[in-house]
Formats: sequence, C-alpha cells, structure tokens
Amino acid sequence: MKLRDFAREIGLSPTTVSRALSGYPEVNEATRTRVMEEAARLGYRPNINAVRLATGRAGAIGVVMTKASDYQFSEFMSGMAERLSGEDIDILITPMTEHDTSDELQLYRRLAESRRVDAVVIHSPRPRDPRIALLHQLKLPFIVHGRSEIDVPHAWLDIDNEGAVRRSTEHLLDLGHRRIALLNGREGLTFTLHRLAGYKAALAQHGIDFDPKLVTHGDFTDEIGFRFACSALDERPRATAFVAGSMMTALGVYRAARSKNLVIGQDISVIAHDDVFPYLTAENMVPALSTTRSSIRAAGTRIADLALEMLAGREPSDIRELWPIELILRETSCPVPKEKAE
Repeated sequence: MKLRDFAREIGLSPTTVSRALSGYPEVNEATRTRVMEEAARLGYRPNINAVRLATGRAGAIGVVMTKASDYQFSEFMSGMAERLSGEDIDILITPMTEHDTSDELQLYRRLAESRRVDAVVIHSPRPRDPRIALLHQLKLPFIVHGRSEIDVPHAWLDIDNEGAVRRSTEHLLDLGHRRIALLNGREGLTFTLHRLAGYKAALAQHGIDFDPKLVTHGDFTDEIGFRFACSALDERPRATAFVAGSMMTALGVYRAARSKNLVIGQDISVIAHDDVFPYLTAENMVPALSTTRSSIRAAGTRIADLALEMLAGREPSDIRELWPIELILRETSCPVPKEKAE
C-alpha cells in the first residue's frame, strides 16, 4: 500500500499521515495515535528511504563502543534495541580499539558531518566532559547515560550512585563493621566520584576516618576484584566487609575469600551493585548476594525512549531523570565477627 492510498483509506491527507508517522511535533497526539493504530490494523509500513528523504533524518542512533566498554554494554544495547525495534530506527555501533578522548571527539565530528545518525548516546561521562561540549557545538542531538557538571544544557538519565553506596556502607556500619573496602569504577568518571562521595559520607556520619588503602579504582572485572580483595584481607587489621561496584568484582571477592579460607556471610560481608543480568543473578550465588539493584537493560530502553522524545521536539534540558536504588539484603551482609583478625 502506498502512502497516498493509506491516507485516502483513513480519511487524512498524505502530508498529515507522513508527519504523524515521522514524529513531527506539530501533529497532535490524538491524530498520531489514530494513524499508528490504523497503520497497524491495515499492515501499512512507510517506505523507509522515502521517509528519510522527506524528513532529512538518517533513521539511526549512534553509540560508541570503546575498549573500556564492559559486559554491561550488551545488556544496555538489548534494552535500546527492544525499544527501537518497532520504530524503524537502527542503532549504529562504532567500535574504538582504544579509549582515547581525542580519537572519540574526532569520531563524533565524522558522525555529525556524514549525517549518518540523528542522535548519539554518551556513556561514562566525566564532570567536565568534552564530548558534551563538542556535540552541543555541532548541534548533533545527544543524551547522556550518567551525569556531567558541564555548563551545557543536555539530556541525561542516571541512577543515584551516591545514595546506593552510602546506603550499602551505612548498613554495614550499622552491623558493626569498621574496616569496609570499596571496589569502585575507573577514576575520574562522574559515577565513581558520586560513589566515593557516598562511601565517605557514610563513614563520616559514623565517625570513621577515611582510609585510602581500603579503596580501589578500575574496570569491573573478576581479576581486579580478586587481587584487591586478597590485598585487603592481608592487611592488619583486615577488611571485614566489601562494597563491590559490580557483580563481576563481587565474584572476585568470593574467590579471594575462598583462597583465604574465609566464609562470606560469616567471616566477611559483601554488598554489590547488581545490574540484573539474566546470566549472573545475585539470588543464585552461594551464598546469595546482598545488592543495590538497578537494571541496565531498563536504562537502555528508557534512553532510547527519551532519545525519540527529543527527536520529536522535546527540549534536551527538560530531560533529566535520576533513578532511585533499592537495597536488597540477602545472605552476605552479616554482623562483624566477634573475633576479628588482628
């Protein structure tokens, strides 16, 4: 069915139908909903190339995948794909072998010049992120997964990283722990700064001095979790609890505890940030892992939804979402052992 035939069938002009299907903001919501419902009923799908020629849009959202991108990336992209699958919008993933800021900035310049994407998603922002300033200058729409303190109006979605680590640390302090180790993300990123702030705030509230030896920064890997946990457990006095930045670093803590003949949930406590992965669940770990919960897949879905709203005319400065975090206690958060290591 051609556009003209479809428009005649539902009693609207071809221009109105085209604009409704393309997301133009001047089409009211009732008309847009009617057109979408009729298109579904009649099995009408617009010619994508014609739509792109008419609107000047590429029909794609860009995402840069750096070497630093970790196992969370696939879950985030799955969430985006689920939301965009029915919108005739593709995801253009551009890989980078090295996480070099200057190379990434040049990549965004190429994307803007080639007009291959209508918008891009920025991951792991820094407080003064040059990517945000550049994309604003290039007038290429973008949304940030995370937050930045840069004085440029932009759309963002983030979770309460500070509150998540603060609640985890406070709970362990309430259980009597005083030597609590933090396995944080890479240095300089906004979310790791927020998590460190939450950790320090909880310690200060309980009158505990901050010990930098109990904090490590790095990618969220099992190996980093294992090495740091072994070191923290060799200290005297040793760490009695761990706040892990991810499920993968928590796996490293589990492995380190076994190597020291320590029992998690008895000798040491662990609380991790759980991103609700289908192949690695906190409930199925032995013992079941206490976590702060936030779905990275849901974040990907919502980022895609907000990007669509922005492309339909919503102001980027109006898009600011901060998601709360739920603390879920299971078997790995327990009172500090009565006989601590000397």
